[in-house]
Amino acid sequence: MDISEEPLSTFAPEENPLLRTFKALRHRNFRIYWTGQTISLIGIWMQTIAQGWLVLRLTNAPFYLGLVSFMNSLPIFLFSLPGGVIADRFDKRKILIFTQACSLCLSLLLTVLTFFKVIEVWHIMVIATVFGVVNSFDLPSRQSFTIEMVGREDLQNAIALNSVSFNAARIVGPAIAGILIAWIGEAGCFFINALSFLAVIISLSIIRTEMKPVPGTGTSLVKDVKEGLIYLRQNTVLMVIIMMIAVSSLFGMSYNVLMPVFAKDVLKVGAQGLGFLMAGSGCGALLGAFSVASRRMMMPGETFLFGSLCYSIFLIAFSFSHVTWLSIILLVGVGGGMIAQNVTANTLVQTTVPNELRGRMMSMYSLVFMGLMPVGNLIAGAIAQKMGAPFAVGLGGAIALSAALFVRWRFPEVRKIS
Repeated sequence: MDISEEPLSTFAPEENPLLRTFKALRHRNFRIYWTGQTISLIGIWMQTIAQGWLVLRLTNAPFYLGLVSFMNSLPIFLFSLPGGVIADRFDKRKILIFTQACSLCLSLLLTVLTFFKVIEVWHIMVIATVFGVVNSFDLPSRQSFTIEMVGREDLQNAIALNSVSFNAARIVGPAIAGILIAWIGEAGCFFINALSFLAVIISLSIIRTEMKPVPGTGTSLVKDVKEGLIYLRQNTVLMVIIMMIAVSSLFGMSYNVLMPVFAKDVLKVGAQGLGFLMAGSGCGALLGAFSVASRRMMMPGETFLFGSLCYSIFLIAFSFSHVTWLSIILLVGVGGGMIAQNVTANTLVQTTVPNELRGRMMSMYSLVFMGLMPVGNLIAGAIAQKMGAPFAVGLGGAIALSAALFVRWRFPEVRKIS
């Protein structure tokens, strides 16, 4: 099956570093989708920052930051595997149009409740839960849709460019949100995010490609899920990669949900400072994504483990910092290491599985990457409530570092992947 249209231009990307960095944009479908997705991601990051600030303003309790994130991510843990089966059986483009339309409606609801000052924490938790259900079906389709737009050859570059988009938005979105929260309030950020979903819906609507889902086998959804789990269990390297992402999600990523606490109580820099802290991590991730996109990795396994070690070391150092500028610099390192780990892991998973299982494998990737995050955030929020946010973040970094060192020692085949 031809899973990508021919590029519209025929330059040789290896001859020019700049063209090599953006070579996946040769593909018309990916170019249109990437543009719409970038616009939407800015709105999503604005809503993430505004929602965290709103929760903290309503409750003044770090635990609720973890609880809201838990409610948002728990459905992914429950429904992402069925979401992967759906992605393998049906037209991914139509699935994504539907999920993006649902997300638009949820953001509008959050806008109305906040604007009329009737919003309560339980409203936010319910909306976050429904967002999670939508994402359970959105993530596997979105992750496995990339290869259908660019093909195997440009997949790593496309994944890196998606990370560039995500982390550029991670810089711009929080910075804008930090200003707008003080100017027009959280409701304005929620409304802008609702409008931004239109960019993705429009881009998906005008993409010209023939989606050819794998025909159904006639088996039940449970049997299809079981088939994917058996394949994963029989592939040691793939299993180790997935487990490393699980550790990162469970213990490393929780620093994001505690960032409002660092801004308010540890560094005492307020909402605008929160935006700059989040932008620091996003800047590091952006630099890391550009680095991955601009070169052909000869040893992706080595890059995967190097990124795992780097982000955990920087995360531990960040937990000890009480100086704003130093904290921002350390978060740059955290972001860069995270992206080196995640881009290489995503690429390795997608390029080592057959087409008919890609949706299910990416649903498992999404399950551990996003689905375990609620547990980690809830634990981190509880620890932060009792022991403080710096202790919670430092402990998570230490666990992630131990896991990376163990894999490097116990599974040398991962490091030697080429």
